[in-house]
Amino acid sequence: MSEKAIKFEFEKHNKNSIRYKEVPENGMPPVLGSIYVQKWFAGDSKNIEVTIKTKVK
Repeated sequence: MSEKAIKFEFEKHNKNSIRYKEVPENGMPPVLGSIYVQKWFAGDSKNIEVTIKTKVK
């Protein structure tokens, strides 16, 4: 199993969510691109981090 932490920064507010854009590592393409997080969870956060784990069957 591998694990990767992906950093995101604030992009824009929507009605009930906030869009964050990925901050790719140097020379690497984005893994997820942009994501939407509900405002009730994100609050006033300008930066978030998402961890992805891949599993092998």
